[in-house]
Amino acid sequence: MLTTQTRYAIDPATAKTLDTDQLRDHFHVDGLFADGQIKLIYSHYDRLILGSAVPGQGALTLDRVEETGTATFLERREMAVLNVGDTGTVTVGGEAHTLEKGEVIYIGMGAGPVDFAGAGRFYILSAPAHRTCPTRLIKLSDARRVEMGSAETANERVILQFLHPEVADSCQLLMGYTQFAEGSVWNTMPAHTHDRRMEAYLYFDMPADRRVFHIMGEPTQTRHIVMANEEAVISPPWSVHAGAGTGSYTFCWAMAGDNVDFSDMDMIPMEALR
Repeated sequence: MLTTQTRYAIDPATAKTLDTDQLRDHFHVDGLFADGQIKLIYSHYDRLILGSAVPGQGALTLDRVEETGTATFLERREMAVLNVGDTGTVTVGGEAHTLEKGEVIYIGMGAGPVDFAGAGRFYILSAPAHRTCPTRLIKLSDARRVEMGSAETANERVILQFLHPEVADSCQLLMGYTQFAEGSVWNTMPAHTHDRRMEAYLYFDMPADRRVFHIMGEPTQTRHIVMANEEAVISPPWSVHAGAGTGSYTFCWAMAGDNVDFSDMDMIPMEALR
């Protein structure tokens, strides 16, 4: 079963007038992972699609998606898949790739249908592409590790970069995830924006009673969205994206836009935040 929901882009002036329910309607994604289903969210911010595939007891195929207006989903798109569950397989062009938890497969434009099977819980990210890059399974040992923060500032963490120019070639997708040490809860503070790229987060590996307060909005008009395990949030190019949890957590970040320069950020001084 395949379902697709469209989220339209809105400007920052409109966003600051929204109440809690309206903010969540535009930017928050829940109920993403469901057995036997492929669920996609089509965002008009840089046409990023995020979603999930949970094969359960059967198998699932991602092929044609009406919203893209193409014969196959990957005709003019690239895709990344992160497994946040147990061992599963992703088959591309007749070749089956085994993904353990925390591993990523990059699938290049024009690859055709993609099949999902096994006990995986697959998080899907896709962006338009103008060139084909090689399909590649990226294991944890292949990822670029960047250690940041400290226990004293409650932000000791490691950034694992998978779709990054120094790890695996992609057209415009950047993707990886950040893991926090026990006792560390703050991410991306001081905050930043990057007007040339949008971003999406998936929060995962959290107990059922844990929450993250995801901070978004213009730097002088910040708002928050309360996030639970395996929930995603869409971050527009004009918005900060930071957060603090009631305990440690992991989040997958993905970006699409004008460049693949991970460090292309417009930093916001702490005194400018409101």
